[in-house]
Amino acid sequence: MGLFDNLGSELKGAFGSVEAAAVPALISAVLAKTQYHDLNGLVTALQNGGLGPQVQSWLGNGANMPITEDQLKAVLGNAQVQEFARHLGLPVDQTLSMLAKYLPELVDKASPNGTLQPQS
Repeated sequence: MGLFDNLGSELKGAFGSVEAAAVPALISAVLAKTQYHDLNGLVTALQNGGLGPQVQSWLGNGANMPITEDQLKAVLGNAQVQEFARHLGLPVDQTLSMLAKYLPELVDKASPNGTLQPQS
């Protein structure tokens, strides 16, 4: 079971019937509605917010370092986290939990050569 299958299952529980194949597009759509615009923008914000070592581990070939909900909230700020939650239709705590759980692998998969690929 792949990353998007897991994420899709989690979102299906929250939304009712989200297709796993639609999850990457959903994440891109949510990011497009925020100040980050896409995964590249979010990654840049995390790097600039002091989470460079974690982000580098996701971009590199080694193991992905984890990120905590508190670290995400500290970098993104309460207003931005609430915006993410609103767009996802999830409570803030579930939004932070989902991002902390899946963001490392999502960035890793989107950067096969150590550089994030343009989002489509």
